[in-house]
Amino acid sequence: MAQTVTSGTSPEGSRPSYHYKVVLLGSMSVGKSSLAYRYVRNNFRELLPTVGCSFFTQVLELNKATVKFEIWDTAGQEKYQSVCHLYYRDADAAFLVYDIANKQTLSRAKLWLEELEKRFLPNEIVVALVGNKTDLATEREVSTEEGEEFARTKGLLFMETSAKSNHQVNNVFMAVVQELLRREKEKASKPSPHGRSTVDLRESRARMRCC
Repeated sequence: MAQTVTSGTSPEGSRPSYHYKVVLLGSMSVGKSSLAYRYVRNNFRELLPTVGCSFFTQVLELNKATVKFEIWDTAGQEKYQSVCHLYYRDADAAFLVYDIANKQTLSRAKLWLEELEKRFLPNEIVVALVGNKTDLATEREVSTEEGEEFARTKGLLFMETSAKSNHQVNNVFMAVVQELLRREKEKASKPSPHGRSTVDLRESRARMRCC
């Protein structure tokens, strides 16, 4: 898993700093842009369809690390599908977003997962399945159980959200952060070829590019 690792400073002393690229994938109008906007700005806006890709950043000052999210919000229109791989290349995490009131969007999220599986090795990227628009519960076409079951069979994180009502938006991003940091800890605990537990910082690199 590729990320930038640098030394950071906190009131408690030195602590690691991680830079992660996160990509939002899903059909048009499932609320990807609204989720990102709610998470970063803590506000809700009815946004126009994304053209190509839009970009957000968010910095989290956690107890044991500083995490910078580089959030890439991809267009959901079919005409952009052929170039979307340029945006999610080198991603550390992906949100597969669907609309709980539109069953077809879950099918599309499954297709996005197939694309990710072609381009990433197993466990190379953290993937979360996100059922958005719980504020439309009376129009629900995808049950919570259906989303949970698919996520379970594929080993994905799962959560239902509403960008409009701010239901679990922070929670789903934090769940991804926790999984990324868990993997960092697991990687650091593996013995090096010289018999020491360490992280090879030479493997990390800055990725402030889309392609």
